[in-house]
Amino acid sequence: MVKKSTQRRKALRDRLVDAAEAQIAQGGIGAIKARDLARIAGCSVGAIYNVFDDLAALVLEVNGRTFRALGQQVAASQEGMEGCAPVDCLTRMSHAYLDFAVANTRLWQALFDVEMSTEMDVPVWYLEELARLFAHIRAPLARRWPERSDSDLELLTRGLFSSVHGIVLLGLQNRISGVPRDKIAAMITTVLQEVCK
Repeated sequence: MVKKSTQRRKALRDRLVDAAEAQIAQGGIGAIKARDLARIAGCSVGAIYNVFDDLAALVLEVNGRTFRALGQQVAASQEGMEGCAPVDCLTRMSHAYLDFAVANTRLWQALFDVEMSTEMDVPVWYLEELARLFAHIRAPLARRWPERSDSDLELLTRGLFSSVHGIVLLGLQNRISGVPRDKIAAMITTVLQEVCK
């Protein structure tokens, strides 16, 4: 039987993640404030640090939810696409990525606002979610270029993700080097058509 203290800790953890997710969705990572989280979750500020090492760990937990939701949306875009042309599969995935970023802009940006590099101890869940996302991208690439080596396909997968991500990011931030929001999907489609020729 699960102890009541364990249940209370889990309930508090869930409330804190919910509160942090709402704060990030409304104002980005900069909106995360311990006092506000404590008030919303119905706990003391100190109780936050009994559940999470620091606020960065709490943000990572929110990012885990976001990353899973993003992966699910990208995966769902492939339903009914069995046997489709690789460029069509990649385009649907990329547009699903764009749609997610538009609908959840601040949560999506938080995925990349947290400092993470190959030199750091990256959480296992993050690596697993990234691998799942890359596997979706890699599958049509492997069908398009079956002669490519695994290392070539890995580079192509990451390069394509970086390209689409950059197009979406610059467009949503209205950067001068990007394209207007209403042209982001068209730009992605054009780039993918050129890549998959």
